[in-house]
Amino acid sequence: MESHVVHNAQKPHVVCVPYPAQGHINPMLKVAKLLYAKGFHVTFVNTLYNHNRLLRSRGPNALDGFPSFRFESIPDGLPETDGDRTQHTPTVCMSIEKNCLAPFKEILRRINDKDDVPPVSCIVSDGVMSFTLDAAEELGVPEVIFWTNSACGFMTILHFYLFIEKGLSPFKDESYMSKEHLDTVIDWIPSMKNLRLKDIPSYIRTTNPDNIMLNFLIREVERSKRASAIILNTFDELEHDVIQSMQSILPPVYSIGPLHLLVKEEINEAREIGQMGLNLWREEMECLDWLDTKTPNSVLFVNFGCITVMSAKQLEEFAWGLAASRKEFLWVIRPNLVVGEAMVVLPQEFLAETIDRRMLASWCPQEKVLSHPAIGGFLTHCGWNSTLESLAGGVPMICWPCFSEQPTNCKFCCDEWGVGIEIGKDVKREEVETVVRELMDGEKGKKLREKAEEWRRLAEEATRYKHGSSVMNLGTLIHKVFLENLR
Repeated sequence: MESHVVHNAQKPHVVCVPYPAQGHINPMLKVAKLLYAKGFHVTFVNTLYNHNRLLRSRGPNALDGFPSFRFESIPDGLPETDGDRTQHTPTVCMSIEKNCLAPFKEILRRINDKDDVPPVSCIVSDGVMSFTLDAAEELGVPEVIFWTNSACGFMTILHFYLFIEKGLSPFKDESYMSKEHLDTVIDWIPSMKNLRLKDIPSYIRTTNPDNIMLNFLIREVERSKRASAIILNTFDELEHDVIQSMQSILPPVYSIGPLHLLVKEEINEAREIGQMGLNLWREEMECLDWLDTKTPNSVLFVNFGCITVMSAKQLEEFAWGLAASRKEFLWVIRPNLVVGEAMVVLPQEFLAETIDRRMLASWCPQEKVLSHPAIGGFLTHCGWNSTLESLAGGVPMICWPCFSEQPTNCKFCCDEWGVGIEIGKDVKREEVETVVRELMDGEKGKKLREKAEEWRRLAEEATRYKHGSSVMNLGTLIHKVFLENLR
């Protein structure tokens, strides 16, 4: 269903700038692919650190691109290393804010000096890469800001400044981390019901008034108000009220997700652009062959994303809880999943006991896994990409949120969307066993699966048909914002 909406001699040229972490690069690449499929020339700008990581993980020709889809890189301002680890978020954010504008402007100047590509006509930047706004304004082109959070997560971040004004953050001392204090009711964020302090993104839980991430995010959301538009990877039917509440305090907000479903509709996966990926770890495709041998809804998928870490004790409790559940499972274990360890070592007894009913991988094609009929549940950290892919696959969740807006996503999964069960931060094998059995076989699990299936259908309707909300929103965004300067 590839359609090119742009036919004029002067192609629009979009420059896409993701934040340098896997969970931000993947959705930005999907936006870039969709615009390419609509006839745009695309320049995709990674940091040099990730550019080199991608060449190592995907091969020396992985970023050659095509004539109308090219890759560039800018330094992030940090000392050069050869590592393959996700960088420390606060350090990266501060360095990018201080150091990336000048090299980015230089890339734009170099592009516009070329004869073989159209001049830059618009920029799409991650919500936390707002230095690009200065360059867009100087160039006189529209900039669209892409916040990769859920709408509910983004809405809470938009109101961080009020937590400070109301004296709710930073905390006065460590005693405010108690369960009693975290149960404080938050009832003043528009369209957000039944929230407690524990459901708010973790950056407010600090005793430091100079906390880097809290202050950085307050600056970034304020700068977003200078954008021509804001896009979110969600769909109207899922987060309608929250999206509507944003419209009065921000530039126009467009929900254009789930992006992976839109890409599936617009782009033939067999084509070169369809096969292009930017995974920083090698995906182990063998797990799909393993799933092909399993019956429907029989396998629990376990993946805590690309940044979340845990203690060796927590890993062991998860392992023995999974073993005791007697369920088949596919568990993605990154080499750096355990704090302070270069490699993860699981107990030999666990490996022996579960050998006939598990597969372990260091990374996997998660979208394909979550849409596989064998998957009956997902034990997740509630990162937004994972949550949305699970909803789009009709897969109910066991929620173990860790940081950022994951607690907010967990709250909505369990209480608003009816697709999740939360487990305690202090992982106990007995609770893991009980909750896995309940999700996979119990009455509650059956209800959650029915609700997840409803969301799967609505996500498909938003992205598959010409009157689907996300299809129409993307079309409006292109014509009203991206092509405005070319008329």
